[in-house]
Amino acid sequence: MSVPDWLPLRDELREEQPYGAPQIDVPVQLNTNENPYGPSEAAAADIAESVRAAALGLNRYPEREALALRERLAAYLGHGLDASRVWAANGSNEIMQQLLQAFGGPGRTALSFAPTYSMYPEYARNTHTRWVAGQRRDDFGIDVDAAIALIEAEQPDVVLLTSPNNPTGTALDPAHTRAVVESAPGMVVVDEAYAEFRRAGTPTALELLEEFPRLVVTRTMSKAFALAGGRLGYLAAHPAVVDAVRIVRLPYHLSSVTQATALGALRHTDELLAQVDALRAERDRTAQRLRELGFRVADSDANFVLFGTFEDRHAMWQALVDRGVLIRETGPLGWLRVSIGTPDEMDRFFSALQEVTRG
Repeated sequence: MSVPDWLPLRDELREEQPYGAPQIDVPVQLNTNENPYGPSEAAAADIAESVRAAALGLNRYPEREALALRERLAAYLGHGLDASRVWAANGSNEIMQQLLQAFGGPGRTALSFAPTYSMYPEYARNTHTRWVAGQRRDDFGIDVDAAIALIEAEQPDVVLLTSPNNPTGTALDPAHTRAVVESAPGMVVVDEAYAEFRRAGTPTALELLEEFPRLVVTRTMSKAFALAGGRLGYLAAHPAVVDAVRIVRLPYHLSSVTQATALGALRHTDELLAQVDALRAERDRTAQRLRELGFRVADSDANFVLFGTFEDRHAMWQALVDRGVLIRETGPLGWLRVSIGTPDEMDRFFSALQEVTRG
């Protein structure tokens, strides 16, 4: 993107590019961690009827606090939560930005551990929050002693943890999460966008909310609920945290249509989550097949797998695109990430991958 000299854009933005995964029209699209299984006809009909009813009142502003939606989300999460401890916004992206608007800002610091979600430093930049990134171990876990030392040195106002991590798929050791929360002087945000896909026995940070009032757990309906197009993210936290975020939210930030869509989807929770087990199994099969082909594979609790390594990963990415398969060139140098699709899509991915590697 070229910025003309006459445009008075902020200096620190002049060399930046808009965020965006490549959108290429190919038969197999496995690059944005979407759920390949859309809503059923029954769920779609319910959502459509909810939106139709909402449309009759679009001359009025939406319900500002989204209380009905927050109540349903709290019931879904469990752990004794209620609407006062849940907040919703337009995707977990807006949730994260609101958190940094409330707890970051000029003169404040946000900290995380790379490799992790590429948007975090952009949230920091957009809110004038200083950004610090420590490094994960070679297995993409967190070296808890190094993490605590960095936190003590930097005294961050916000620590962002991701479990399962994007782009590696790695879930945090719960003891490490606890150690970070205990050592952090400010807010700790655990991003659990892929939590529904975690393997059996992997705990959620929701279990720590009662103990740590400065802990925030964020979720999304984009992945497991197959509602990426609905743009609904949410958080669970102490009521005081929710009230703080309400200070910085835009007026009527969550449209009536979005609220109706999310409520309609939540009425079909069991059905929409029914494919999660299948996607977990397909993920594990994908990881095993990649290992059998000689690739390094990061252990994943998400709906994607990071694999490598390649001397020229872009050339491998392009070769797959040329064969009709789009995956993601992201994460550490030499690695690629493939989202889990249907069994047929994964077979086509492996056919293309083996054709390229044999060539």
